[in-house]
Amino acid sequence: MPRRTPLQLNRSSWLPPFPSQQKSEPRRLVSRSAAVAGVVALAIIGAACSPVEPAGDQSSQTGSTGQDVFGDAADPAAVKNGGTLTVALSADPDKLDPTLSRSLYSRYVFHTMCEKLYDLGPDAKLVPQLATALPTIAPDGLSLTIPLREGVKFADGTTLDSAAVKLSINRGLTLAGSGRKSELGPISSIDTPDAKTVVIKLSKPFAPLTAALADRAGMVLSPAAVDKLGADFSTAPVCAGPFKFASRVAQNSIKVVKDPLYYDAAKVHLDAIEYRIITDSSIRSANLRSGDAQVADSLSAQDAPTLQKDASLSVLQSQSLGYQGLTVNIGNANGIGNPLKQLDTPVAKDPRVRQALEASIDREALVKSLFNGLSVVACSPISPKSEFTSDAAQKCPAHDPAKAKELLAQAGVSTPYKVSMITSNNPDSLRLAQALQAMVKEGGFELVIKPVEYASLLDQQDRGDFELLQLGWSGRVDPDANIYNFVGTSGSQNVAGYNSPEVDKLLTDARQSKDQAQRVQLYGQVVTKLQQDDPLIYLYRQRNLTGVTKKVLGVQTYPDGVIRTAFAGYAK
Repeated sequence: MPRRTPLQLNRSSWLPPFPSQQKSEPRRLVSRSAAVAGVVALAIIGAACSPVEPAGDQSSQTGSTGQDVFGDAADPAAVKNGGTLTVALSADPDKLDPTLSRSLYSRYVFHTMCEKLYDLGPDAKLVPQLATALPTIAPDGLSLTIPLREGVKFADGTTLDSAAVKLSINRGLTLAGSGRKSELGPISSIDTPDAKTVVIKLSKPFAPLTAALADRAGMVLSPAAVDKLGADFSTAPVCAGPFKFASRVAQNSIKVVKDPLYYDAAKVHLDAIEYRIITDSSIRSANLRSGDAQVADSLSAQDAPTLQKDASLSVLQSQSLGYQGLTVNIGNANGIGNPLKQLDTPVAKDPRVRQALEASIDREALVKSLFNGLSVVACSPISPKSEFTSDAAQKCPAHDPAKAKELLAQAGVSTPYKVSMITSNNPDSLRLAQALQAMVKEGGFELVIKPVEYASLLDQQDRGDFELLQLGWSGRVDPDANIYNFVGTSGSQNVAGYNSPEVDKLLTDARQSKDQAQRVQLYGQVVTKLQQDDPLIYLYRQRNLTGVTKKVLGVQTYPDGVIRTAFAGYAK
């Protein structure tokens, strides 16, 4: 999908193509946006009259059932060894350092070369990976004992042991700029009683820790590489996995090659995987059809049904655990990780202005018109499929432009109120931005679109160099990882600069509770408070759509959004 994921849209007929040179021709951008506004408004009015099709229903418009298709593991007897798999990526991954990384696209690459203590299965249940069993948790919840797999070597030949796990977790807690610190919680110490046992001790119980160790916080780094490279680890990352890092050309490609030292190397069929950065979804689809790429991520909802009809291709799909949304810069004046400072703008200072912005947005119209009903409306960071959902967590503020104008008047803001939004400059993100631009106009807003490269967007959001930010999050199985990092005052990705003692307490209580029913209730209260303050306006959950040639077997995509290619191979 910061952190995170730019979106992919249905290239609807009612949205004219966005000019590719929008950055160099601002006058053309303004005139095109103005012309689009009327067209978008008419389409939205028509779409709003019909209910959104649930993701699981038959869609005559797309020809897709919207049912989950995760893909199957490869049958070793059906695949041959050798070859390079080319994966067309919709955005350039950020730093290939599990401690610092924040994008979904880096997770694709990490999947092949940086295994974790735990992983997620297709049913979104936690399973051991570098560990041999789920943690043994002390009755008081203050320690977790993790048994490690033996005989594991890093790509540089050094042995993976408890000391390496300790170093990697401590790095996540202490390295400047770490995106893992708040994910790991209140770790007080890490003991290594022997080479194959890790004991994590906590100052307070922390329910989401095992789930956190199933993502980047649980990736184990080579101590030798960390010692050699330090904060530059991303330039030549060394982990334990089926593949190892080979090369990277910025904004172009990343290559990994089979690691002969991998403990289960017989399961690895490919010689190499090359990730090519292709930001336009139509071009990714064209590369897939031509055979120049064998896998393409983030298909548009418009391309997916056409590709499904191609007998040589498969479309994997799953409903995301995450969301796409708008982040408002409230107090990130000094950059992420620095003391918060309230911004002196109406949208930052007054929650009524942010509530008005939310009331101006018709989520159902966006989903219906831009995504052919494949995506679903989202009003909170908790998926309705989550075991932590509730009525309070799924309550959705109404689309009400008249109320939006009333709120702006109460806040003493003259209309149209101008607010600028940075967004990725890929065509799909720009189409969504234009639809929002037209939509919020009725509620009294003038939305100014500022398109930037994805890498620049991540940098600007960390620096606090934005007023409004359109970006998403690919989602995690424990809701804490979808919430605390982004709206907790000390959250490592709190780019909104949001500060609410009430939300902090609710989230802390939920983290420390061992009672699931209590956690469900607490997260419902969190959502209620977030909808009052609106530091982040949740819009929709996109469907993970991945194109795969049938010449390749074993590619899988689960609800966490990660494309799993490590054990794929070409069909015999």
